[in-house]
Amino acid sequence: MDWKKLNMPATRLILAAAVAGILAGAIAVYVRSAPDGNNGTPGAEVAAASCEAKTANAAAAGAAAKGAVAAMLAADPPQSLADLAFNDPDGKPITLAALSGKTVLMNLWATWCAPCRAEMPALDALQQEIGGPDFEVVAVNVDTGSDEKPLKFLDEIGVEALGFYRDNTLGLFNELKKRSLALGLPVTLLIDEEGCLLAHMNGPAEWHAEEAKALIRAVQDND
Repeated sequence: MDWKKLNMPATRLILAAAVAGILAGAIAVYVRSAPDGNNGTPGAEVAAASCEAKTANAAAAGAAAKGAVAAMLAADPPQSLADLAFNDPDGKPITLAALSGKTVLMNLWATWCAPCRAEMPALDALQQEIGGPDFEVVAVNVDTGSDEKPLKFLDEIGVEALGFYRDNTLGLFNELKKRSLALGLPVTLLIDEEGCLLAHMNGPAEWHAEEAKALIRAVQDND
């Protein structure tokens, strides 16, 4: 009896099954590796393009920066900051996109930064006077460690209107540094209702001055 002939069909079946298994595995790998279309990249690209088109808005903000806020520089080019991450006053992680719909004056500060401490009452007064559905001062504390020290400082100087935004990882500062927007503290960013940076500065300012309020109105009028 020719056992080779008897085993030929079985051999072919084994080979066919092996090939099918390899193909199935390859297809599975391809499916798992394929993008799921939910990584946010297309939306980020649209936001970036939308912000870059706002050169006239940024120029208007730069032109309106006078007197007490003359150090504010027009964003060149304007850019989307919607993905900046930090914690909200409830301690929950958010991005700047959560504040869309309002003009934002974002200020990064720390308790060990003397100019930051000096300008905090003015930021609080600005929020108290014009803060609302269309505008917010978002003062983000970047002390490392626990919340105890910055909260104690704010209580000591009688801050009432500012929300306690926080990032104790220095991730936010480092991201702005990478974008050439932060050289030290304080750093302040003027952002429109779509999350687009229009003006920025390093160093303190008298944020409750009439020039500061005029700057914010100029940005809102151009939205």
